[in-house]
Amino acid sequence: MIFPRATRTLFFLLVLLVVSPGCTPAAEQAAKTPHPIMIFPFVLLLLAVAVIPLVSRHWWERNYPAIAAGLGVIPVCYYVLFIGRGADMAHTALEYASFVILIGSLFTVAGGIHIRIGGKAAPLTNALLLASGAALSNLIGTTGASVILIRPYLRLNRHRIRGYHIVFFIFIVSNIGGSLTPIGDPPLFLGYLRGVPFFWVGEHLWPIWILAVGALLLLFFVIDVKQSKASPAAKSGNPHLREGGATGGLHNTIFLAVILAASFINHPLFLREILMVIAAVCSFIFTKKSVRRQNEFSFLPLKEVAIVFAGIFATMAPALDWLELHAHSIGITTPGQYFWGTGLLSSILDNAPTYLSFLSAAVGSFAPAGVGGISFLVAQYGVHLMAISTAAVFFGSLTYIGNAPNLLVKSIAEHAGISVPGFAAYIGRYSIPILIPLLALVWWIWFWG
Repeated sequence: MIFPRATRTLFFLLVLLVVSPGCTPAAEQAAKTPHPIMIFPFVLLLLAVAVIPLVSRHWWERNYPAIAAGLGVIPVCYYVLFIGRGADMAHTALEYASFVILIGSLFTVAGGIHIRIGGKAAPLTNALLLASGAALSNLIGTTGASVILIRPYLRLNRHRIRGYHIVFFIFIVSNIGGSLTPIGDPPLFLGYLRGVPFFWVGEHLWPIWILAVGALLLLFFVIDVKQSKASPAAKSGNPHLREGGATGGLHNTIFLAVILAASFINHPLFLREILMVIAAVCSFIFTKKSVRRQNEFSFLPLKEVAIVFAGIFATMAPALDWLELHAHSIGITTPGQYFWGTGLLSSILDNAPTYLSFLSAAVGSFAPAGVGGISFLVAQYGVHLMAISTAAVFFGSLTYIGNAPNLLVKSIAEHAGISVPGFAAYIGRYSIPILIPLLALVWWIWFWG
């Protein structure tokens, strides 16, 4: 029972911080910077998330609560007991609560919608499904869109499924598609919580979105046409390729609309999160169990995300403080440097904390003291924020560990008995030859320098 106890300890500390007052005035807190050694729990946790599941998934599943709790408690106690910055850690706890409530509510509601697509596994049908997923991910998040669409996508292509079908789904639906709204991908929602206007991302990134999604869809269509012609089972006259259309749990679209509307609410405090929780609870109560069984719905993936991110939010506070205070000495100044720096780290770590790290670095580098950091960045250095936002979302698809939905899609496909490219094959056969040239083109057009 050590793992559940460790998990409860971490969550208890985070909740305690929310209701506890700061230990010192704000001016004194700002002067009390954490020692650089306090960054190590953050680094160790991200390395654990990135490496251990690849080495031994079973061991990770049994031990990740203890790892997240053990490393997360260190900076929490340090901030509260040693440098008197409990209020700062309380603010981090509130951001975590908003983040996990959004992810959890979308996951719960989306898991109550069952879709079976009619027709046959034609390349055009597949391309239209991926395009729809890219658009949908901006409304219900990449996690929600992936949960809703991956199983009908697998059923539709069950007679000729190949590894590239899974990879392009991850590229388009689970990552790049969700770059137009803060709801689309976790990094953008964290930016919204930090003060980036809700519609700013869509207003500035839509040309990049069109180029990237359009190029990937075109390439997928060409590959799928070639593969379908070479597959004897994919002949159009084969009646077994035709899938009967069906839907279930469509009343959950009402709850999705509630979550979307709630995301615009900033005041009064906690109203946004309360509405999201109510929507998720109502969805779970009023959705037939048979619908969730058809989707093989389980809260286990959400549990892992919630626990791991509790540790990430707790441990990343010293790293963010250090970046904001020392951004000038790092030497990252141009949009191109922010693009590649944010992107490469997002691909090997998790893109949400990486986004926050480089956002803090940009604020520390460009915003004058005493000026609203995010507002100043949006107004005066928008291209840098564009580079950070684009890279965090796009590079999240470069590896399986760049974004949470990637592993979720991989796990669902493997459970369905599909041979999915391994970690090295994913990078060597798809990411490097397909994504890297596309990302270089995006950099050359928008972020040169």
